[in-house]
Amino acid sequence: MTMNSGRLIFLDFMRGLIMILLAAESANLYEALSELTTEESLGRIFMDQFTHHKWNGLHFWDLIQPCFMTIAGTSLYLSTQSRLEKGEPLSEIQKHVLIRSLKLFAFGVALHCVYAGKMVWELWNVLTQLSLTLLIAFTIIQERIRVQLLVSFAILLFSECLYHFVSIKGFNQPFAPDRNFGAFMDMVLMRKINEGGHWVAINFIPSAAHTIWGVVLAKFLTGRLRPNQKIRTLFTIALGALIFAYLLDLTDLSPIIKRICTASFIIASGGWVLVIFAICYWIIDVKKITRWIPFFLIVGMNSIFIYLLFETVGHQWINKTVAIFSNGITGFIGIPVEVQPVFAALGALLVEWYICYWLYNRKIFFKL
Repeated sequence: MTMNSGRLIFLDFMRGLIMILLAAESANLYEALSELTTEESLGRIFMDQFTHHKWNGLHFWDLIQPCFMTIAGTSLYLSTQSRLEKGEPLSEIQKHVLIRSLKLFAFGVALHCVYAGKMVWELWNVLTQLSLTLLIAFTIIQERIRVQLLVSFAILLFSECLYHFVSIKGFNQPFAPDRNFGAFMDMVLMRKINEGGHWVAINFIPSAAHTIWGVVLAKFLTGRLRPNQKIRTLFTIALGALIFAYLLDLTDLSPIIKRICTASFIIASGGWVLVIFAICYWIIDVKKITRWIPFFLIVGMNSIFIYLLFETVGHQWINKTVAIFSNGITGFIGIPVEVQPVFAALGALLVEWYICYWLYNRKIFFKL
């Protein structure tokens, strides 16, 4: 695989890594590994990082969506600039972004119908959220970085004010599950709340900051500063963001809660995302250590396809079918029953990766 020096390769790697991590969850790999650990063991503590925090706190898994939305912002800026440089009118790009957002919204809603096994109206899927954050970020994509940052923090402040100051009977506890303003808006929009996970549809409002910051990050990384200066700046900003976010959490001004995307969560996750991006940028784009990344790039180049694949066919067919043969083989060679689900999950993950590999070799790439 040849690397295109005209783009930020680490973004393609990150996109692929995120999809593989999500595919592994869909294949039940983390659940299978967790079953092999005991309560309070180091293994269980480690595996807990591959689940969303139940409420107030932050796990590694809570960074997946912020990473995804930040990458979406960087890609939005880079693709927009590329099309403008080719002489494409801004009006045509606006039309393309709008159509893409409508497709993402439709796929997000449709996935919830697949999950439920019937027609439902639910707006909690990440694709639905992304469709709206992309539109928000695109409206200010031509503005200066200073304006974009001001808008992003104004959005966070607006979201916090909704939770703190809008008091509605039954939904007047800002940071209590299913009793907050976000849950009230779910009742308005969908006539239901997400009782099992406590997610809220208006998470797209504060999450738009991640996509806007992705635009800013793309501008910064393609700027004139030397790579070492860029990396130092990213780490400095990340440290400041983390200190500020955890202070907000400690003082209870804004607890870190992923499920309702509080301002402290958005800022804390944004800080951790900057740390991850700075490390990957340094290794892949600066040091050019890239021999090991094609495995991830193959998936990243068909990210929407594999996401829809493991969320539909993967759940309903691939996992079960692979398990039939995997369990048979591992059982025959004497692998303990409790370990067999791990091999079945790895097998399903490998099948989904190979489908992406097959598409890559035939230069078939699915875009929205």
